[in-house]
Amino acid sequence: MGNASSIEPTKTVFLDIDGKKEKIMFSRHCGSRDIHDLIAHAAGVSRYAEISLRDSTGAFVSLNPTMPINTQSSPYKVTSKEPSPTTGDGEVFTQVLSQVASQFNNQLSKEGVFKVEEMKTDIATRLSALERKMELEGLKAVEIEKCKRDISDIKDQIWNAQKKFVDFNRLSRDTHIMNRKQTLSTYRKYTLSQETIEYLKQPTFDIWHWEPNEMLSLLEHMFHELGLVAEFNINPITLKRFFLCVQENYRNNPFHNFRHCFCVTQMMYGMIHLCHLWEVMTREDLGILMTACVCHDLDHPGYNNTYQINARTELAIRYNDISPLENHHCAVAFKILSNPECNIFANVDKDTFKRIRAGITMLILATDMARHGEIMDNFKMKLEPEFDYKNKDSLDTLKMVLIKCCDISNEVRPMEVSEPWVDCLLEEYFNQSDREKMEGLPVAPFMDRDKVTKPTAQIGFIKFVLIPMFETVAKLFPVIDSTMVEPLRIARDRYEDMKEKNSMPPPPSQNNKKKTVTEK
Repeated sequence: MGNASSIEPTKTVFLDIDGKKEKIMFSRHCGSRDIHDLIAHAAGVSRYAEISLRDSTGAFVSLNPTMPINTQSSPYKVTSKEPSPTTGDGEVFTQVLSQVASQFNNQLSKEGVFKVEEMKTDIATRLSALERKMELEGLKAVEIEKCKRDISDIKDQIWNAQKKFVDFNRLSRDTHIMNRKQTLSTYRKYTLSQETIEYLKQPTFDIWHWEPNEMLSLLEHMFHELGLVAEFNINPITLKRFFLCVQENYRNNPFHNFRHCFCVTQMMYGMIHLCHLWEVMTREDLGILMTACVCHDLDHPGYNNTYQINARTELAIRYNDISPLENHHCAVAFKILSNPECNIFANVDKDTFKRIRAGITMLILATDMARHGEIMDNFKMKLEPEFDYKNKDSLDTLKMVLIKCCDISNEVRPMEVSEPWVDCLLEEYFNQSDREKMEGLPVAPFMDRDKVTKPTAQIGFIKFVLIPMFETVAKLFPVIDSTMVEPLRIARDRYEDMKEKNSMPPPPSQNNKKKTVTEK
């Protein structure tokens, strides 16, 4: 196995512990519990103490690897609270479990619907800590058995509540709809240089240089430049609100976030220009492609379909284990479009909207990698003996392949643009595998921080998924071979070299050499 340390850069956070300045350093792939224990050690309290952080404004800061970095002049204020020293271990467990159960029941009685996904992580973390404490502290056998029974009961309550209170109306409450005109005051207008306008059409575009507001302006420019605003008679203010609402409904995940949405949309924009797709598709088709890219990962929770199904989450139950995330992305997209303030298709007729809705849904569902083989086999059949652009089924298949290409196109970009995405993806994978281990769920080897490295994560994916897919598209658009397939081959070779270097034993140090001579 290669050296995984190369993919774990450290993060430094400054703390104020009772007026004393401290700092901690941790890998971005550390678990939340590890960070909690590190702060507890710095504060001189036990790892079972309650730890909370506040920033300079008094706002609470979550203890997780993605917590915002700060500076020495603006440290986070640390507050800690130890369990009562006069309480026996067995009573501490009983009290904590009682608090969990009370929180659980209060939420049920207060809202009528238990937000399982919002509390599951916190409860599971606390239960896991209790289980570890039982092992480490050596409680009496009778106390251990009682605590285990209590823990088992709480876990059963979580699962039973999840089954009983599947809230099919949660979407209408939780989807953030930008319907207030004042939100546009935060939407700055940027004047794009001609150099930026041309650069935006290239697959080599560096998406890391742009702030969120700038990305909104770039998306707006793409829709105007492709003629989509004119095609669908979109009110420019509505277009702004639509993009703001989309941005609001992407979570702050390491990988599946708004920047990924922009990245995929920009690659589609680049492919439209590179392949002159307007010559073989209608403006309506281009609008469907672009809008599907913008919406394709809306409200992604950071845990993939495998986790949703194995953990029997609300989404998996709602969609019967069939592409739960992709179905959810579609539902959020059309929830946004159901608001007149954000509906960019408000001025099209019913038949046109029906086609648009069907097209966007088809494309977002196609991004489920479980369907990769089926879609690619279908596309290859459409290429023989000659691709028929006038056939709706053929054109739909092409559009599905195009959005798939854009969704996983990071390695097409230059190394300095693509490699940070690998770190982001691995961070999200490791977060999921840590949670799966904690919850006793199956863990995929390619997500396990103890088994995967950057080269091993990418080599097989590039060789057996990316290159074959882009080579197939290049049969239809030959320009793809030099602009996209060749960079993929270079990336494959680079990661293979990296793997080989990481697997080589380190050269003997001078000390070792001297020791060998002495021994002789």
